[in-house]
This record gives sequence, C-alpha cells and structure tokens, in this order.
Amino acid sequence: MKQDIRLIEKNELTEFFKSLGESKFRAQQVWEWLWKKGAQSFDEMTNLSKLLRQKLEEHFVIRPIKEDLVQRSNDGTIKTRFRLHDGHLIESVLIPVPERERFTVCISCQVGCSLTCSFCATGQMKRLRNLDAPEIFDQVQMVNRQCLEVYGHPLTNIVYMGMGEPLLAYKPVVDSIALICSEEGMGMAPRRITVSTAGIAKMIKKMADDGLKTNLAISLHAADDFKRNQIMPINEQNNLSILAEALQYFQKNTKDNKITFEYIAFRDFNDEQEDAENLLRLCRKVSNVKVNIIEYNKVDGVELEKSEDAKIDEFARFLSRNGVAVTVRRSRGKDIDAACGQLANK
Repeated sequence: MKQDIRLIEKNELTEFFKSLGESKFRAQQVWEWLWKKGAQSFDEMTNLSKLLRQKLEEHFVIRPIKEDLVQRSNDGTIKTRFRLHDGHLIESVLIPVPERERFTVCISCQVGCSLTCSFCATGQMKRLRNLDAPEIFDQVQMVNRQCLEVYGHPLTNIVYMGMGEPLLAYKPVVDSIALICSEEGMGMAPRRITVSTAGIAKMIKKMADDGLKTNLAISLHAADDFKRNQIMPINEQNNLSILAEALQYFQKNTKDNKITFEYIAFRDFNDEQEDAENLLRLCRKVSNVKVNIIEYNKVDGVELEKSEDAKIDEFARFLSRNGVAVTVRRSRGKDIDAACGQLANK
C-alpha cells in the first residue's frame, strides 16, 4: 500500500530523494507544494520533472479532503461539509464579522465524538476515528481560500470547536497547529488559535507542560456539578473542582494564554440568578478568565431550548457588574444547519 506523503516527516522525504540521487532541495520543493500551496496531486508540482512526479506517484499518495456540500446563511456564515478519503463526513464553519475584520473558521478534529453531551448534534454520533493532522490542516487552508474568494480577506482566527473533542485527538491537533503556525505552512500566530475542550483535566495540564501557545476555551455550560453532570457526562470524572485546579495549573505554567468559559444559556436550566452566582464563584478561582454566553442553536431530538434574550442579557450584566469580562454571542447561521454536527449527521 502506498504511503500518504503528508504523514511522513520532512527528513524522510529528504532521504527518499537522496535514494533517487536527487538533491535534498527537491524535498523542500515538494514540502512547499504540500503545505504552502495545498497541492492535491503530484501533477500540480510543475517545477518537478515528469519523471520525478511519476516516482512520487509510484511510492506515495495524497489524500486531501473534498468539498461535499456548502450552505450559505443570510448573515454571511458559510458551513461546508467535507468528505474524507474513506467516505466519512466532517464540517467546518466560516464565521465572518467584516466590520471588525474578523474572519473565524471553526474546524473539526474527529469523525463524531465519544463524549455524548446531551445538547450537541455531534454527540449523537459515535466517534468513528480521529482526523489526521493533514485533514485538520486542509479545513483551514480550504476555508481560507473560500474566505478570500467571498470576502477578499484571509482568515484571522481558528477555533477547534467543531466536531469532536480536541484533547482526545491530542497528537493530530498539536501536529496540525504546528503546520498551521509554521512559516512553511500558513504562518498563523498561535495567539489567533483557540483549542476548545469539554474539560479533560489531565490533558489541559499536558497542554501546559508541552508549552502550547494557543488560547484555551472550556465548554462549561453549567457551573455546578449537579447540572453539569446532567448534560455533560465527562464532568463525572472531571468535576468542577478538578477542572479549576487544572486551569490554575495551566495559567501558572503558560502565563499569557487566554482562557474562555463557553456558556450556552438554556431556558429554565442554567440561566437563573443562582447559576450566574455559581459561574461568578468559578471565575474567581481562575484569574483573567473571559465568559462567552452563547445563544443555543436547536438540535433535533433535544429537549433543551435557548434562553430568552432578556435573561441572557441580565445574566451577562450580573457578571460584568462583578468584574468578569463577558460577551454575548448571538447565534449565527440560523437559516442553515448551524449546530455543530448537524450537516455531517444528515
């Protein structure tokens, strides 16, 4: 079976060309085609001789993701479903805010998810496999082209908040970040990347130990263990006390990395004054934390409903009055399959 050329190290590629009696410069040329130019076939590598391209074809394969379906929202949001080489489907979302020159892509890291959060469309799917680093990288590169074509502007931010739990696909996620940030790749600054997790404490500590320079977001959605256990089973092994200790460790060891609590407001479940007070107490355990209050995108088969606007605004005002940096994120793409995993699940 041919080896996927994008899963080998650069030095292995250099050795391949040396075995053909070629200069190591050829490896650099191919590397640029793969990561800077996003070549999807060896035929595109026009500064290589036809013979060399044939040699590559004999030994290697390129397995790019392919655009399968695109949905465009009236608010400018673009959701793309991609098909992988083995037929699995994933999705990415381009979220433009042109007036602020902010163009964010939300990318996936797994086919499905094993965490079964009750409000999540992806949680209704079984985890079939992790994406590899090139499949994650492809999403960023292809949506970046989409962003340039539609808005005339490159991506400014990347969030690992799509399908899957990034800290359960740790190696491909970290490898993809290295590619995205590399000058041989897209040259993005780590501070423009946010990794979101449901709260796997030991892996948050590993992020700190490994010196990952990205921002960190916690999918929190409830600030007491009883409620969080009901909607996020991961909390039973990673309760809020354990999570807070891991976040304190992360801050101590990374210093400048931002932490955000993502908090979907559900009607009559986690949007009361008591819930806001619980969240404030948690915020005070973790210094320099920001809260994003999110309007819920309805998922078929889920009883939870989005909170009323007035309640969301009052919740936010309470936190702000008490010194917490807070933003309210209104739902985008309401007229398309906006909730994460819905389009891939169809």
